[in-house]
Amino acid sequence: MPPLSEPIADSRRYDLDWLRFIAFALLIFYHIGMFYVSWGWHVKSVYASPAAEPLMSLLNPWRLSLLFFISGVAVRFAADKMAAGAFAASRLKRLGLPILFGITVIVVPQPYFELVQAGEFEGGYPAFYRDYLNPVQLFPMITPTWNHLWYVVYLLVYVLILAPFMKPLSRFAAGTGGESFGKALGHPASLLFVVILPFIAYALIFGDRFPETHDLLNDWHNHANRFTIFLIGYFAAKNARFWNAVDRARWPAAGFVLAIGAVIIVYTAIPGFRESYPLGLLAGTALMTLYAWSMIVLLMGLAQRLLNRKSRLLAYLTEAIFPYYILHQTIIVIAGFYLTQLALGAWPEFALVMLATVGGCVLLHEFVIRRIGWLRPLFGLRPRARRNGGGLSPAAAQA
Repeated sequence: MPPLSEPIADSRRYDLDWLRFIAFALLIFYHIGMFYVSWGWHVKSVYASPAAEPLMSLLNPWRLSLLFFISGVAVRFAADKMAAGAFAASRLKRLGLPILFGITVIVVPQPYFELVQAGEFEGGYPAFYRDYLNPVQLFPMITPTWNHLWYVVYLLVYVLILAPFMKPLSRFAAGTGGESFGKALGHPASLLFVVILPFIAYALIFGDRFPETHDLLNDWHNHANRFTIFLIGYFAAKNARFWNAVDRARWPAAGFVLAIGAVIIVYTAIPGFRESYPLGLLAGTALMTLYAWSMIVLLMGLAQRLLNRKSRLLAYLTEAIFPYYILHQTIIVIAGFYLTQLALGAWPEFALVMLATVGGCVLLHEFVIRRIGWLRPLFGLRPRARRNGGGLSPAAAQA
């Protein structure tokens, strides 16, 4: 294929809408996987084992970084069309209502079934809910909690931080800042290797001191990573040189993904290999960071070649995926808690958990959420459905 011509300007980004859906879908499957691996999670299957951990390790480094990058792109497109105050108000409504509804309604079964399975709570759900909202902490965990909705919380905070500076920042990104950004990252080599430098530094400086907690006020390593990739997305949004570099870097990125991915699988799948052949902190951090960014570049490069087109399916999925995200983890926890008690076998149980999660998300969105006007804003949807081509826009981005 020939190189892409100017791919951006103010054109709609259907490719990133597809990637956003793919990233959220993978996140849902990742959380189903968390029910089955040996790593700690809210509830666990009786069949939990390390078997799926190599695959999970391939997804973990980049899945959320891609979402924060796309959110940065979406914020740039949205903020360029709105006054700062109106933009902040719209994001407060669009993200704040799902956060509040999620914390007080959707997420609540997750800590309940977690405590029940751990033998740390024996009462019924109404009694738990009363104590869940009690400002006095009565459980061996902090409640109320946002659990998987931390992504939405962090995104809203980042948007509100930027909101007062949106107009000058937009002018800077469209002028000298964008020009410098394009020059710095306009070559495949610089795109692949310069972007990863701050993330390597964050890991070396903050990694041991601030492990990832999803505690908004004490999660500084996580904030450094997420806010930086969010800003990169913001500056990249309309920068043609950046996207042309992505196109040219997609095959080198694929090479790094394959090579480093093989190392990740070996280190994860072979017992004792990590201890016998340890990577130093700097080497391990650099390889993992290069792998994550290379995967993102590869996906973006392929998407702008293959997926940058509108469709009715994309328009539907663009609306549906955010409610799916809000619902999915609670469905996994409830279905998993009950199904694993039936001792059906690992594969039948997995199939039923998958069916319950995907089916529950699809059915609840299609027949309840999108059809009830007052429910729509609680799941991040506009009060009334609007037909559009499905391209990346404020309506599509949930950012």
